[in-house]
Amino acid sequence: MTRGGQGLARVAVVVRAGAAPMWWLGVLAAGIGLAVPGVTGRRIGVMAGAALFLIVAAVVALLRRKRYVALAGAAARAGKHDVLQDRAVTARNWRRGHRWWLLLAFLAALGSAFAVPAAGGMLLAGAGVGLRLKAAWLGSVERGREELLWVRVDWLERGAGAPAGKRVKAYRATGIAAGDAAPGGARRRGGVLV
Repeated sequence: MTRGGQGLARVAVVVRAGAAPMWWLGVLAAGIGLAVPGVTGRRIGVMAGAALFLIVAAVVALLRRKRYVALAGAAARAGKHDVLQDRAVTARNWRRGHRWWLLLAFLAALGSAFAVPAAGGMLLAGAGVGLRLKAAWLGSVERGREELLWVRVDWLERGAGAPAGKRVKAYRATGIAAGDAAPGGARRRGGVLV
């Protein structure tokens, strides 16, 4: 970071980083959990899991939206010396910072199958879907504003997460074509980079 520039990570990429591992670990845990009859039986376990999946996905997708909107509304223009972090680096930092949490969540989902088969895994998968939905919503905010939202890397909490946490005072904004991730944090198609 030369001449006062800051390292910036895409907000939507930070949000989206946990979606895939939570989804796949949840699906795996639910699949393994179906092999265990459990206390409640498979039918009740799957029904409870489906309800948990929907509730958790909705809660995660809607959580802290006002905070994101407020930070986006006060976003300052990124400086020419700011360094835009690659999408892959941001995702890798999040996953590295949360690897033990993900492992514990997976083990807890597996363990819960002995009581309620598949439910824990479906809950974890629901959290992943909720993060994907939140990232998609952020993408619609970015398209509406015609700018991408970035957060200072040093403001992200331990584990390179919480892009709307207490440490985050404001976002930075760039043009819609900046960086290597499209609005919403997905991989940019067509290799358009600025």
